[in-house]
Amino acid sequence: MFSFVAFLCPCWMAGVTANPHDSRVDEVNMMIGSDGAHDTEYGGTTPAVGVPFGMTQWCAATRINGISRTMYHYHDTTFIGFMGTHQPAIWMGDYGFMTFMPQSGELKVKAEDRKAPMDHGQETATPYYYKLSYSAGDGKGMITTEMTATSRASYFHVTYPQAGKALLYLEAGREKDGGAIWIYPEKREVHIYNRERHDAHLGPALPGFKGYYVLKFSADFSGYGICKDAEVHTGAVQAEGSTVGGYVEFPAGTVEVDLRIGSSFIGFAQAEENLSKEIPRRASLASVARKVKKEWEEKLSKIELEGADESDRAIFYTAFFRTLQYPREFSEYGRYYSPFDDKIHHGVSYNAYSLWDTFRAEHPWLQLMAPERVDGMVQALVQMYEEGGWIPKWPNPTYTNIMIGTHADAVIADAYINGFRGYDVEKAYEAIRKDAYVPPAGDSIHRWGDREWWNGSYEARGGLSHYLKKGYVADNRTNESVARTLEFALGDYCIAQMAKALGKTADYEDLMRRSKNYRHLYNPKTKLFHARNEDGTWAGEHSGFTEGANWTYQFCVMQDPQGLVDLMGGNAEFAKALDYVFDHGHYRHDNEPGHHYVYLYNYCGRFDKTQERIPQILDTHYQNRPDGLSGNDDCGQMSAWYLFSSLGFYPVTPASGEYALGIPRFSSARIELPGKKTLVVRASGGQKGKASLPVIRFNGKTLDAPFLPIKELLKGGVLEFLPAGS
Repeated sequence: MFSFVAFLCPCWMAGVTANPHDSRVDEVNMMIGSDGAHDTEYGGTTPAVGVPFGMTQWCAATRINGISRTMYHYHDTTFIGFMGTHQPAIWMGDYGFMTFMPQSGELKVKAEDRKAPMDHGQETATPYYYKLSYSAGDGKGMITTEMTATSRASYFHVTYPQAGKALLYLEAGREKDGGAIWIYPEKREVHIYNRERHDAHLGPALPGFKGYYVLKFSADFSGYGICKDAEVHTGAVQAEGSTVGGYVEFPAGTVEVDLRIGSSFIGFAQAEENLSKEIPRRASLASVARKVKKEWEEKLSKIELEGADESDRAIFYTAFFRTLQYPREFSEYGRYYSPFDDKIHHGVSYNAYSLWDTFRAEHPWLQLMAPERVDGMVQALVQMYEEGGWIPKWPNPTYTNIMIGTHADAVIADAYINGFRGYDVEKAYEAIRKDAYVPPAGDSIHRWGDREWWNGSYEARGGLSHYLKKGYVADNRTNESVARTLEFALGDYCIAQMAKALGKTADYEDLMRRSKNYRHLYNPKTKLFHARNEDGTWAGEHSGFTEGANWTYQFCVMQDPQGLVDLMGGNAEFAKALDYVFDHGHYRHDNEPGHHYVYLYNYCGRFDKTQERIPQILDTHYQNRPDGLSGNDDCGQMSAWYLFSSLGFYPVTPASGEYALGIPRFSSARIELPGKKTLVVRASGGQKGKASLPVIRFNGKTLDAPFLPIKELLKGGVLEFLPAGS
């Protein structure tokens, strides 16, 4: 088993780390998902440190990051510094970041020159504390850096070797937009801002955007300077540009240096305030790490397992940890910078919504495990609508036109149906209704290619113009037409449920009619969904999809499973088609469109197949090792699927108010629900992966079908899965 918990940490850290069996957070394996054979199609996770939903994460960097490239990969053999990062997923970019690297001896500026050997044997990684030792070079000994981080601040303790200069290099900018640096020797401070956005070409210009950092050191500076375009200017204290940084040198004999960093998107004064609130001067690394550990422990201890071995527990609590990182906080003590109107506002905000992925399981999971965050996350989406004109599909931090559909519709409607009301409900409905009824500007002339460079218009539901006329997106007019049609129909269903609850009957009836639009693309000859042109003719057999093909999208009708069963010829034919997908390599759990497929057996009378296949998926795609995730975690979606499925229930249809049932992985799980309610899930026999437990009782009553209303489950009680005849 891979474990990077600091069992042999210094004595002054005693009480911060512990035996993992005494603490859920110490069972987290930070390296799961950090490695894979393909450089982008793997877990894409990093051992970044921070609090739940923290604004700025801090991570060791083994490479220069960018779109489809995170700053840390377990397979890398060298290390280039520590990053303050906002990169939410491997296939998204970073923004407003900074990097620094403790060095000894000769100053080295370029990443290629300053890299040091990366030895995982010298690495300790937990959600609340990270430590790395690496060679100072030229036989001078080792440099050891330890760190912890809160939401908007971080604490580093650097130990230098006795011999050689004690240096610390600071990178403020490395690309076109660059950054700036100010060194204040008399205050032992450095101020940095970074203007870079890797995804800038995918969204509107943001003249006011900056990531701000205030760095406060415990030691005097005996030397300092500016690095610009790889040239070092000793004694200089300020610089701005595309490739810019600086360095500080500590007096001879300095062995230990503490560094506290505050971050902000509002300004340096706010960064300093954030630092003083979260890591005041009197704090120590140990005291901050204990506080961060406590925050994680309070969250992760909401679920206790029985019948799980050491590896199972590592996988489970690592997945739980991953689901509590996004969406991330974007407000700073009552104010926030909006990347949608480039202004400062009062209120609470979040960012990093991977909505095409996370509407499926991640957001429903947060309703259970972080209900105190849900209203704020919905309100943040509403604010984006008010400030930019639309709810974004993938804010990073502003519009990016990445992926298709408007799945904030599902997130908002699902939250409303499940009882969340702490946001502007009417404005939220107005925003998602606009998604359904207003085509984006330029819809008649743009094909809306994925990751298309910003053309001055937010994509929203690209292709909606024709969808409103004919009931499907025309393949000869818009890219990814089949996938768009299916996802628009799902969005229509979700909005309809909120419309019905709000008494908006006309909208409800119209949107429910539209939720059946998937039927227009079903080809009865092939029994698959195919693209159609504007004139109604069938387009190419493989046209119209994103991240998949016909079989990948064959069952993407979560809003109307029974209608799809009927369309495909009834229960037997539907089950046969599902079997074909699973048995012939068309099911790709490493990507999201099929995440609900295994639960569709529930809708055609083959619950036995649901229970048979779930353990196989869990065993194949989730393992306790660095390459233990088969696909990108995508801001918690892969992890949330694992958690729901290992507990025995899953939210197939957003805004339906219903869970589909599966089979628990463990003999017992005790779950703390919102409102201090408790749910106990039991599986008879305690055999992990048992293939058949068809009798289900909830609070002593045997269920007639493998479904359970969410409102009933939230009341708590006992959910039991039993053998036939029980």
